[in-house]
This record gives sequence, C-alpha cells and structure tokens, in this order.
Amino acid sequence: MSHRTLPPGSTIGMLGDGQLGRMTALAAARLGYKVHVYAPDAEGSPCAQVSAAVTSARWDDLDALEAFARSVDVVTLEWENVPVAVVEHLGRFAPVHPGGNVLSVAQDRVAEKSFVNNLGIATAPWRAANSAEEVAKAVAEVGPRCILKSTRLGYDGKGQARIEPGIDPAEAWAAIRSDAGIVEGFVTFACEVSVIVARGLDGAMAAYPAVENRHKNGILDKTLAPARVSGETAAQAERVARRIAEALDLVGVLAVEMFVTPDGAVLVNEMAPRPHNSGHWTMDACHSDQFEQLVRAVCGLPLGSVERVADAEMENLIGDDVLRWPELLAEPGARLHLYGKAEARPGRKMGHVTRLLPRG
Repeated sequence: MSHRTLPPGSTIGMLGDGQLGRMTALAAARLGYKVHVYAPDAEGSPCAQVSAAVTSARWDDLDALEAFARSVDVVTLEWENVPVAVVEHLGRFAPVHPGGNVLSVAQDRVAEKSFVNNLGIATAPWRAANSAEEVAKAVAEVGPRCILKSTRLGYDGKGQARIEPGIDPAEAWAAIRSDAGIVEGFVTFACEVSVIVARGLDGAMAAYPAVENRHKNGILDKTLAPARVSGETAAQAERVARRIAEALDLVGVLAVEMFVTPDGAVLVNEMAPRPHNSGHWTMDACHSDQFEQLVRAVCGLPLGSVERVADAEMENLIGDDVLRWPELLAEPGARLHLYGKAEARPGRKMGHVTRLLPRG
C-alpha cells in the first residue's frame, strides 16, 4: 500500500475536544506536529488548551468544515460519534482516518455486533429491538437477565437499562429514550479485558497487551496492565483485536473490550476506533503510548514499540476524586494526569493516576 508520510511541522485536524484529543495533541507536539481542533463549543476545552488552532463550529456547518479541512494535512478523531456525513465531507479536502466506513460500524451497536459475528468472532447473545414488543420478544430469546441499550450514543452506563425477572420490558424501553435498541444477554464472565491495536497506512499493526478493566457505577474505575489471565487467553484477545482492525481497514487505533469466560474464552463486548480510557496506562508504562501511536498511524510514520517497561495500575479520577490531587502528587511513584476541566461533576472524568509496578 502506497502512502504519504507527513513531516514534522504538519498539522493534524482533531474532531472532538475532550481529554482524548488533549492527550493526542500533547503526543503530537512531542513529535513536532501541530493540532487544529474542531468541535462545537471547542473554545477553552481540554483539547483547545494545548492545540495550535481552534475552530468552534457546528457539525453541520459545511463552510467551516471545508475551511478546517483545507487548513490541515490529515484529519483524525477522538470521538467515534462524529456524524459520518461530516467525515465524508471533510474527505473531499483532506485525508480522514479512520474513515466513514469504520464509523458506520462503530456508531451502531447492531451493525457492530453483526460485523464482529460475521468475522466468526463470538459475542454475548443479542437481538435488535425497536419497540417495547420487540424488547419483550428479545428477552424471551436471550434470557430473563439482560441489558437493553440504545443502538447509538450512550456510554459510561448511559442509554442503558437492566432487565431482570420482575422488570417490565416496556418500562426498560421507555427508560432508554431511543427509537432503536439492542438487547444483550448476560454472560457469566471471570473478568473484562481490552486490547488496543494500532494500524498504520501501510497495514502494519502493533497491539498492546490485554489489560483488565474494573468498573464502578458503569464507569471504568481501574485498569490493571497486564490482565491477570492466561497467556493463551491474552493471545486470543490480541488476535481478535487484530482481526477486527484488519477487517475494518482501520488506520489509527482501535480498542476492543471483551468478556473472559470462566474457561478462558473471549467474547467481544464493544469497540471504539480511537484512543481509549483503558489505554491511558501506556502513557507511563510503554515506550510509545496509544496517543503517539494514533499520531504515527495517521501521519504515515512507523508504529512505535508497544513494549511495556513496567506493569501498571491506572485509576480514573471521577468527579470529586480530583480533589485528591495534592495527596496524589505527594505519593511516591504516582503519575498524575489532569484534563483541564474547570468543573467537577458526578460521573465526569477529571483525570487519572497511574502507578507503576515491577514487571511480573
């Protein structure tokens, strides 16, 4: 595959203005690149604080999108729910990675599950459901304990409703406030793991080791690197992530979240074609972190080493957790990353702290 390498000094366009864009912009700066961020209300955002240029405009402002695209050398994203039409419009003026073909799969949970299953990769049982009646039918098929999710948007537990015996499926349908849903059956699992894989313009891939994720109130609380699973299970998880990235023809980074069953098999849960919360540990424990890999991939550079120099535990700082910053700064070996958000709210990711551990 022929591709163009962007030299240092080039400008990367970033769609989305949150902490993932911020950390990508910081990684880009280390390699000599500039970032121009585009998002509604981008001024003063975590990404804008560390970017060379900012465009604050609506996703449907075609003139602003064109001017943005003409001002950059390549476009990438930190949020997979950027409208596909936006990516396709930008692609008329600048390369966009990942492209609309990837987002059309990642933005819709039914499309995502179908794509994965068509590759011969297992998931939990699921059914599409677009009405209260269809939810009730799906529950009868996948089991009385399941979860109803909106097919689009929704994250960190939002847009979801648990269904158990005694819960009316119609009430769950009303609760998610969506006109399209998916019912996913519960599975017995030992832990949840994720793998982040980078894929370059030339098709080369590099995968970080599988990590173990622990949640609290539907939000990632801690990530342990590497995951406490067998070598065979870790290798299987990596193969799955690589297979999906290749099938998507992804350029960038892809996070694949998976359940590990008691017998060590893996079932794909969700994926995100962008840097991921469960990969933040790579900033302190790997030769090249996930954000640098994104920059390398979209700029046509060789991918960096994913070798870890230490084991690690990453802890999210949610809401008022960020008020612990003085004690975290005083903690020997703790590496604090704050996102520049002015207001701490319940459920809001304000930063994270990584603790390095001796390699096991």
